[in-house]
Amino acid sequence: MIFVGFPVWWVLGLGTFIFLLMTVPMTLYLYRHRADLVVPRGFGLWLFFLVWVLLGVGVLWAQAPGAALGGGMGRLLVFSWRVAWYVAATVVLLFIGNLRERDLPAERVARLLGLMFVFTTIGGLVGSFFPTLELTSPMEMLLPGGLAKNEFMADWIHPKVASVESILGFEQARPMAPFPYANTWGSAYAFFLPFFIMTWLVRGSRARRVAGGVVLLVSLWPVVYSLNRGLWLALALMALFGIAKILANGDLSTVRRTVTAMLAGAVLIAASPLPGMVQARLDNPHSNNRRGLLASQTVRSAMTGSPIVGFGSTRDVQGNLTSVAGGDRPGCRACGAPPLGTQGHIWLLIFATGLVGTVTFLLFFGLFFFRHWRSRMPYCLAGCAVLISFGLFVLTYDLVEVPLFTVMIAVALMWRARRTAEGGPA
Repeated sequence: MIFVGFPVWWVLGLGTFIFLLMTVPMTLYLYRHRADLVVPRGFGLWLFFLVWVLLGVGVLWAQAPGAALGGGMGRLLVFSWRVAWYVAATVVLLFIGNLRERDLPAERVARLLGLMFVFTTIGGLVGSFFPTLELTSPMEMLLPGGLAKNEFMADWIHPKVASVESILGFEQARPMAPFPYANTWGSAYAFFLPFFIMTWLVRGSRARRVAGGVVLLVSLWPVVYSLNRGLWLALALMALFGIAKILANGDLSTVRRTVTAMLAGAVLIAASPLPGMVQARLDNPHSNNRRGLLASQTVRSAMTGSPIVGFGSTRDVQGNLTSVAGGDRPGCRACGAPPLGTQGHIWLLIFATGLVGTVTFLLFFGLFFFRHWRSRMPYCLAGCAVLISFGLFVLTYDLVEVPLFTVMIAVALMWRARRTAEGGPA
Protein backbone atom coordinates (compact mmCIF):
# COMPACT_ATOMS: atom_id res chain seq x y z
CA MET A 1 0.00 0.00 0.00
CA ILE A 2 2.74 2.45 0.89
CA PHE A 3 5.36 1.77 -1.74
CA VAL A 4 3.62 0.38 -4.83
CA GLY A 5 1.14 3.23 -4.83
CA PHE A 6 3.54 5.92 -3.63
CA PRO A 7 3.43 8.11 -6.80
CA VAL A 8 -0.37 8.15 -6.52
CA TRP A 9 -0.25 9.08 -2.83
CA TRP A 10 2.19 11.88 -3.66
CA VAL A 11 -0.10 13.33 -6.35
CA LEU A 12 -3.06 13.10 -3.95
CA GLY A 13 -1.12 15.04 -1.32
CA LEU A 14 -0.78 11.98 0.92
CA GLY A 15 2.81 11.07 0.13
CA THR A 16 3.91 11.63 3.72
CA PHE A 17 0.70 10.80 5.57
CA ILE A 18 0.38 7.33 3.99
CA PHE A 19 3.24 6.11 6.19
CA LEU A 20 1.42 7.20 9.33
CA LEU A 21 -1.94 5.89 8.11
CA MET A 22 -0.58 2.44 7.34
CA THR A 23 0.95 2.32 10.81
CA VAL A 24 -2.57 1.80 12.17
CA PRO A 25 -3.17 -1.69 10.68
CA MET A 26 0.41 -2.63 11.57
CA THR A 27 -0.29 -1.65 15.18
CA LEU A 28 -3.51 -3.67 15.21
CA TYR A 29 -1.62 -6.72 13.95
CA LEU A 30 1.02 -6.34 16.67
CA TYR A 31 -1.68 -5.95 19.33
CA ARG A 32 -3.48 -9.11 18.22
CA HIS A 33 -0.22 -11.06 18.34
CA ARG A 34 1.21 -9.35 21.42
CA ALA A 35 1.70 -12.66 23.26
CA ASP A 36 4.22 -13.82 20.62
CA LEU A 37 6.11 -10.58 20.05
CA VAL A 38 9.90 -10.57 20.11
CA VAL A 39 12.16 -7.53 20.09
CA PRO A 40 15.78 -7.07 18.98
CA ARG A 41 18.67 -6.80 21.39
CA GLY A 42 19.12 -3.18 22.40
CA PHE A 43 15.41 -2.40 21.98
CA GLY A 44 15.37 -1.14 25.56
CA LEU A 45 17.55 1.75 24.43
CA TRP A 46 14.94 2.74 21.86
CA LEU A 47 12.10 2.48 24.38
CA PHE A 48 14.09 4.63 26.79
CA PHE A 49 14.58 7.17 24.00
CA LEU A 50 10.82 7.26 23.30
CA VAL A 51 10.11 7.89 26.98
CA TRP A 52 12.72 10.65 27.03
CA VAL A 53 11.13 12.26 23.97
CA LEU A 54 7.75 12.29 25.74
CA LEU A 55 9.31 14.06 28.73
CA GLY A 56 9.85 16.99 26.38
CA VAL A 57 6.17 17.94 26.58
CA GLY A 58 6.90 19.35 30.04
CA VAL A 59 9.43 21.86 28.70
CA LEU A 60 7.72 22.87 25.44
CA TRP A 61 7.01 26.35 26.70
CA ALA A 62 10.20 26.83 28.70
CA GLN A 63 12.24 29.80 27.52
CA ALA A 64 15.38 28.71 25.68
CA PRO A 65 18.43 31.02 25.65
CA GLY A 66 18.71 32.83 22.33
CA ALA A 67 15.20 31.84 21.24
CA ALA A 68 12.34 34.19 20.44
CA LEU A 69 9.84 34.85 23.21
CA GLY A 70 6.34 33.42 23.17
CA GLY A 71 4.98 30.32 21.45
CA GLY A 72 1.45 29.00 21.22
CA MET A 73 -0.17 25.61 20.69
CA GLY A 74 1.74 25.24 17.44
CA ARG A 75 4.64 23.87 19.47
CA LEU A 76 2.49 21.01 20.71
CA LEU A 77 1.41 20.19 17.15
CA VAL A 78 5.00 20.04 15.90
CA PHE A 79 6.00 17.99 18.95
CA SER A 80 3.12 15.56 18.34
CA TRP A 81 4.07 15.27 14.66
CA ARG A 82 7.59 14.12 15.57
CA VAL A 83 6.34 11.75 18.27
CA ALA A 84 3.97 10.18 15.73
CA TRP A 85 6.91 9.50 13.41
CA TYR A 86 9.03 8.00 16.18
CA VAL A 87 6.11 5.71 17.07
CA ALA A 88 5.59 4.82 13.40
CA ALA A 89 9.27 3.89 13.08
CA THR A 90 8.94 1.68 16.16
CA VAL A 91 5.85 -0.05 14.80
CA VAL A 92 7.35 -0.84 11.38
CA LEU A 93 10.47 -2.25 13.08
CA LEU A 94 8.40 -4.66 15.17
CA PHE A 95 5.94 -5.43 12.37
CA ILE A 96 8.54 -6.54 9.83
CA GLY A 97 10.72 -8.17 12.47
CA ASN A 98 7.89 -10.33 13.84
CA LEU A 99 6.29 -11.47 10.58
CA ARG A 100 7.33 -14.90 9.41
CA GLU A 101 9.03 -15.39 6.06
CA ARG A 102 5.98 -17.09 4.54
CA ASP A 103 3.74 -14.18 5.59
CA LEU A 104 6.06 -11.39 4.40
CA PRO A 105 9.19 -12.57 2.56
CA ALA A 106 12.21 -10.36 3.13
CA GLU A 107 12.80 -10.43 -0.62
CA ARG A 108 9.42 -8.78 -1.18
CA VAL A 109 10.29 -5.97 1.22
CA ALA A 110 13.66 -5.49 -0.49
CA ARG A 111 11.98 -5.38 -3.91
CA LEU A 112 9.58 -2.70 -2.68
CA LEU A 113 12.49 -0.60 -1.45
CA GLY A 114 14.19 -1.15 -4.82
CA LEU A 115 11.00 0.02 -6.55
CA MET A 116 11.12 3.18 -4.45
CA PHE A 117 14.59 3.83 -5.87
CA VAL A 118 13.04 3.73 -9.35
CA PHE A 119 10.36 6.22 -8.27
CA THR A 120 13.06 8.40 -6.71
CA THR A 121 15.03 8.36 -9.97
CA ILE A 122 11.98 9.27 -12.06
CA GLY A 123 11.12 12.09 -9.68
CA GLY A 124 14.72 13.34 -9.83
CA LEU A 125 14.68 13.40 -13.63
CA VAL A 126 11.34 15.23 -13.75
CA GLY A 127 12.64 17.74 -11.22
CA SER A 128 15.81 18.27 -13.24
CA PHE A 129 14.12 18.89 -16.58
CA PHE A 130 10.81 20.47 -15.47
CA PRO A 131 11.77 22.28 -12.25
CA THR A 132 8.80 24.66 -12.17
CA LEU A 133 6.17 21.92 -12.32
CA GLU A 134 3.74 22.06 -9.38
CA LEU A 135 0.40 20.41 -8.69
CA THR A 136 -2.62 21.30 -6.61
CA SER A 137 -3.45 18.08 -4.80
CA PRO A 138 -6.96 16.92 -3.82
CA MET A 139 -5.85 17.07 -0.18
CA GLU A 140 -4.97 20.72 -0.71
CA MET A 141 -8.45 21.36 -2.11
CA LEU A 142 -10.23 19.61 0.74
CA LEU A 143 -8.45 21.32 3.64
CA PRO A 144 -9.67 24.72 4.88
CA GLY A 145 -7.86 27.60 3.17
CA GLY A 146 -5.90 28.71 6.21
CA LEU A 147 -4.63 25.23 6.98
CA ALA A 148 -3.81 24.43 3.35
CA LYS A 149 -1.74 27.62 3.05
CA ASN A 150 0.15 26.98 6.28
CA GLU A 151 3.84 26.77 5.34
CA PHE A 152 4.47 23.65 7.41
CA MET A 153 1.42 21.84 6.00
CA ALA A 154 1.99 23.02 2.42
CA ASP A 155 5.33 21.21 2.30
CA TRP A 156 3.50 17.90 2.73
CA ILE A 157 0.35 18.34 0.64
CA HIS A 158 1.51 20.54 -2.26
CA PRO A 159 3.44 18.38 -4.78
CA LYS A 160 6.51 20.13 -6.23
CA VAL A 161 9.21 18.46 -8.29
CA ALA A 162 12.17 20.71 -7.48
CA SER A 163 13.41 23.68 -5.54
CA VAL A 164 15.15 26.32 -7.62
CA GLU A 165 18.14 27.87 -5.83
CA SER A 166 21.03 30.15 -6.81
CA ILE A 167 23.83 28.26 -5.07
CA LEU A 168 26.37 28.60 -7.91
CA GLY A 169 25.44 32.19 -8.77
CA PHE A 170 22.71 31.17 -11.20
CA GLU A 171 19.38 29.40 -10.84
CA GLN A 172 19.80 25.66 -10.46
CA ALA A 173 17.05 23.04 -9.97
CA ARG A 174 17.48 20.69 -7.03
CA PRO A 175 15.14 17.67 -7.49
CA MET A 176 12.79 16.75 -4.66
CA ALA A 177 9.93 14.67 -6.18
CA PRO A 178 8.28 12.57 -4.91
CA PHE A 179 9.29 13.96 -1.51
CA PRO A 180 8.75 17.34 0.15
CA TYR A 181 12.39 18.50 0.30
CA ALA A 182 15.54 18.26 -1.81
CA ASN A 183 17.52 16.82 1.11
CA THR A 184 14.83 14.18 1.66
CA TRP A 185 15.26 13.20 -1.99
CA GLY A 186 19.00 12.83 -1.38
CA SER A 187 18.56 10.66 1.70
CA ALA A 188 15.92 8.53 -0.05
CA TYR A 189 18.28 7.94 -2.99
CA ALA A 190 21.03 6.72 -0.65
CA PHE A 191 18.74 4.59 1.55
CA PHE A 192 16.94 2.83 -1.32
CA LEU A 193 20.05 2.30 -3.46
CA PRO A 194 21.46 -0.80 -1.65
CA PHE A 195 18.15 -2.63 -2.03
CA PHE A 196 17.88 -1.63 -5.69
CA ILE A 197 21.35 -3.05 -6.33
CA MET A 198 20.44 -6.24 -4.44
CA THR A 199 17.11 -6.92 -6.17
CA TRP A 200 17.79 -5.54 -9.65
CA LEU A 201 21.51 -5.90 -10.35
CA VAL A 202 22.56 -8.86 -8.17
CA ARG A 203 19.53 -11.13 -7.89
CA GLY A 204 17.48 -10.01 -10.89
CA SER A 205 16.96 -11.81 -14.19
CA ARG A 206 19.08 -10.81 -17.17
CA ALA A 207 16.42 -8.42 -18.46
CA ARG A 208 16.01 -6.93 -14.99
CA ARG A 209 19.75 -6.45 -14.67
CA VAL A 210 19.91 -4.60 -17.99
CA ALA A 211 16.96 -2.41 -17.01
CA GLY A 212 18.53 -1.84 -13.60
CA GLY A 213 21.80 -0.76 -15.18
CA VAL A 214 19.96 1.78 -17.32
CA VAL A 215 18.02 3.12 -14.32
CA LEU A 216 21.20 3.42 -12.26
CA LEU A 217 23.00 5.20 -15.09
CA VAL A 218 20.28 7.80 -15.72
CA SER A 219 19.83 8.33 -11.97
CA LEU A 220 23.30 9.87 -11.89
CA TRP A 221 22.02 12.94 -13.76
CA PRO A 222 19.86 14.27 -10.88
CA VAL A 223 22.52 13.14 -8.39
CA VAL A 224 25.14 15.31 -10.12
CA TYR A 225 22.90 18.32 -10.58
CA SER A 226 21.29 18.12 -7.16
CA LEU A 227 24.39 19.90 -5.75
CA ASN A 228 23.90 17.63 -2.74
CA ARG A 229 27.31 17.31 -1.11
CA GLY A 230 25.98 15.04 1.62
CA LEU A 231 24.63 12.60 -0.97
CA TRP A 232 27.90 12.60 -2.92
CA LEU A 233 29.88 11.81 0.23
CA ALA A 234 27.38 9.15 1.34
CA LEU A 235 27.64 7.36 -2.01
CA ALA A 236 31.43 7.41 -1.77
CA LEU A 237 31.38 5.97 1.77
CA MET A 238 28.90 3.24 0.81
CA ALA A 239 31.04 2.35 -2.21
CA LEU A 240 34.14 2.05 -0.03
CA PHE A 241 32.24 -0.17 2.41
CA GLY A 242 31.01 -2.40 -0.41
CA ILE A 243 34.47 -2.67 -1.97
CA ALA A 244 36.03 -3.53 1.41
CA LYS A 245 33.47 -6.29 1.98
CA ILE A 246 34.07 -7.73 -1.51
CA LEU A 247 37.85 -7.73 -1.04
CA ALA A 248 37.49 -9.30 2.40
CA ASN A 249 35.36 -12.06 0.89
CA GLY A 250 38.36 -13.16 -1.20
CA ASP A 251 36.39 -14.35 -4.25
CA LEU A 252 38.80 -13.61 -7.14
CA SER A 253 36.09 -13.53 -9.83
CA THR A 254 34.06 -11.05 -7.78
CA VAL A 255 37.18 -8.98 -7.14
CA ARG A 256 37.97 -8.87 -10.88
CA ARG A 257 34.42 -7.78 -11.70
CA THR A 258 34.61 -5.14 -8.97
CA VAL A 259 37.91 -3.75 -10.26
CA THR A 260 36.52 -3.66 -13.82
CA ALA A 261 33.39 -1.86 -12.62
CA MET A 262 35.51 0.61 -10.64
CA LEU A 263 37.65 1.45 -13.66
CA ALA A 264 34.58 1.87 -15.86
CA GLY A 265 32.97 4.05 -13.20
CA ALA A 266 36.11 6.18 -12.86
CA VAL A 267 36.19 6.79 -16.62
CA LEU A 268 32.47 7.61 -16.63
CA ILE A 269 32.81 10.05 -13.73
CA ALA A 270 35.86 11.72 -15.28
CA ALA A 271 33.94 12.24 -18.54
CA SER A 272 30.81 13.50 -16.75
CA PRO A 273 30.05 17.01 -15.44
CA LEU A 274 30.50 15.74 -11.86
CA PRO A 275 34.12 16.88 -11.28
CA GLY A 276 33.29 20.38 -12.50
CA MET A 277 30.05 20.49 -10.50
CA VAL A 278 31.83 19.27 -7.36
CA GLN A 279 34.50 21.92 -7.71
CA ALA A 280 31.91 24.63 -8.38
CA ARG A 281 29.92 23.47 -5.34
CA LEU A 282 33.03 23.55 -3.14
CA ASP A 283 33.84 27.03 -4.42
CA ASN A 284 30.32 28.13 -3.38
CA PRO A 285 29.74 26.76 0.15
CA HIS A 286 26.45 28.70 0.25
CA SER A 287 24.96 27.66 3.61
CA ASN A 288 28.10 26.57 5.48
CA ASN A 289 28.44 29.72 7.56
CA ARG A 290 24.77 29.84 8.52
CA ARG A 291 24.72 26.12 9.32
CA GLY A 292 27.77 26.51 11.53
CA LEU A 293 26.31 29.49 13.38
CA LEU A 294 22.96 27.73 13.84
CA ALA A 295 24.58 24.54 15.15
CA SER A 296 26.71 26.55 17.58
CA GLN A 297 23.73 28.55 18.82
CA THR A 298 21.64 25.37 19.14
CA VAL A 299 24.22 23.56 21.25
CA ARG A 300 24.94 26.63 23.37
CA SER A 301 21.23 27.19 24.05
CA ALA A 302 20.59 23.55 24.98
CA MET A 303 23.68 23.18 27.15
CA THR A 304 23.04 26.35 29.12
CA GLY A 305 19.26 26.09 29.32
CA SER A 306 18.34 22.39 29.55
CA PRO A 307 21.24 19.99 28.89
CA ILE A 308 19.58 16.83 30.23
CA VAL A 309 16.02 16.92 28.87
CA GLY A 310 16.30 19.57 26.15
CA PHE A 311 13.38 21.79 25.19
CA GLY A 312 11.01 19.26 23.60
CA SER A 313 10.88 20.86 20.18
CA THR A 314 12.47 23.51 17.98
CA ARG A 315 12.41 27.25 18.69
CA ASP A 316 12.53 30.32 16.47
CA VAL A 317 15.81 32.18 16.71
CA GLN A 318 15.86 35.59 18.33
CA GLY A 319 17.13 37.73 15.46
CA ASN A 320 19.21 36.21 12.67
CA LEU A 321 22.16 34.56 14.52
CA THR A 322 24.33 37.67 14.22
CA SER A 323 21.92 40.35 15.48
CA VAL A 324 18.80 40.28 17.64
CA ALA A 325 17.35 42.99 15.38
CA GLY A 326 17.67 40.86 12.23
CA GLY A 327 15.11 38.43 10.84
CA ASP A 328 12.71 37.74 8.02
CA ARG A 329 11.21 40.66 6.24
CA PRO A 330 8.98 41.09 3.17
CA GLY A 331 10.89 40.04 0.07
CA CYS A 332 13.77 38.50 2.05
CA ARG A 333 12.83 35.32 3.88
CA ALA A 334 16.48 34.25 3.84
CA CYS A 335 17.36 37.26 5.98
CA GLY A 336 16.14 35.26 8.97
CA ALA A 337 17.53 32.06 10.41
CA PRO A 338 16.11 28.52 10.52
CA PRO A 339 14.75 27.48 13.93
CA LEU A 340 17.08 26.16 16.62
CA GLY A 341 17.22 22.37 16.35
CA THR A 342 17.03 22.17 12.54
CA GLN A 343 19.53 21.72 9.67
CA GLY A 344 20.60 18.33 10.99
CA HIS A 345 18.93 15.63 13.07
CA ILE A 346 21.76 15.63 15.60
CA TRP A 347 20.97 19.26 16.44
CA LEU A 348 17.28 18.41 16.86
CA LEU A 349 18.21 15.60 19.23
CA ILE A 350 20.50 17.83 21.29
CA PHE A 351 18.02 20.70 21.46
CA ALA A 352 14.78 18.70 21.85
CA THR A 353 15.93 15.70 23.96
CA GLY A 354 19.17 16.86 25.58
CA LEU A 355 22.33 14.82 25.99
CA VAL A 356 20.53 11.76 27.36
CA GLY A 357 18.15 11.45 24.41
CA THR A 358 20.93 12.12 21.90
CA VAL A 359 23.27 9.48 23.29
CA THR A 360 20.49 6.90 23.56
CA PHE A 361 19.34 7.46 19.96
CA LEU A 362 22.86 7.18 18.53
CA LEU A 363 23.69 4.15 20.68
CA PHE A 364 20.68 2.21 19.38
CA PHE A 365 21.68 2.53 15.72
CA GLY A 366 25.39 2.34 16.46
CA LEU A 367 24.99 -1.00 18.24
CA PHE A 368 23.02 -2.38 15.30
CA PHE A 369 25.81 -1.41 12.92
CA PHE A 370 28.66 -2.85 14.99
CA ARG A 371 26.68 -6.03 15.63
CA HIS A 372 26.17 -6.69 11.90
CA TRP A 373 28.99 -5.06 9.93
CA ARG A 374 31.08 -8.24 9.84
CA SER A 375 28.18 -10.31 8.51
CA ARG A 376 28.13 -11.42 4.87
CA MET A 377 24.35 -11.81 4.76
CA PRO A 378 22.89 -9.59 2.00
CA TYR A 379 20.37 -7.83 4.24
CA CYS A 380 23.06 -7.08 6.81
CA LEU A 381 25.31 -5.64 4.09
CA ALA A 382 22.49 -3.49 2.73
CA GLY A 383 21.41 -2.41 6.21
CA CYS A 384 24.95 -1.44 7.22
CA ALA A 385 25.30 0.60 4.01
CA VAL A 386 22.08 2.41 4.93
CA LEU A 387 23.35 3.05 8.47
CA ILE A 388 26.61 4.48 7.10
CA SER A 389 24.62 7.03 5.11
CA PHE A 390 22.34 7.61 8.09
CA GLY A 391 25.33 8.34 10.31
CA LEU A 392 26.51 10.97 7.83
CA PHE A 393 23.11 12.51 7.14
CA VAL A 394 22.31 12.87 10.84
CA LEU A 395 24.80 15.77 10.87
CA THR A 396 23.18 17.72 8.03
CA TYR A 397 19.64 16.48 7.27
CA ASP A 398 16.36 16.54 9.19
CA LEU A 399 15.51 12.82 9.25
CA VAL A 400 12.42 12.40 11.41
CA GLU A 401 9.88 11.48 8.74
CA VAL A 402 10.24 9.16 5.71
CA PRO A 403 14.03 8.70 6.07
CA LEU A 404 13.79 7.37 9.65
CA PHE A 405 10.91 5.07 8.63
CA THR A 406 13.07 3.65 5.82
CA VAL A 407 16.09 3.17 8.07
CA MET A 408 13.93 1.23 10.53
CA ILE A 409 12.83 -1.10 7.70
CA ALA A 410 16.49 -1.74 6.88
CA VAL A 411 17.22 -2.40 10.57
CA ALA A 412 14.24 -4.79 10.78
CA LEU A 413 15.52 -6.79 7.80
CA MET A 414 18.98 -7.02 9.41
CA TRP A 415 17.49 -8.20 12.69
CA ARG A 416 15.24 -10.76 10.99
CA ALA A 417 18.08 -12.14 8.84
CA ARG A 418 20.33 -12.50 11.89
CA ARG A 419 17.59 -14.13 13.95
CA THR A 420 16.76 -16.59 11.17
CA ALA A 421 20.44 -17.50 10.80
CA GLU A 422 20.69 -18.11 14.55
CA GLY A 423 17.64 -20.38 14.45
CA GLY A 424 14.83 -18.65 16.26
CA PRO A 425 13.49 -15.70 18.28
CA ALA A 426 15.96 -13.33 19.88
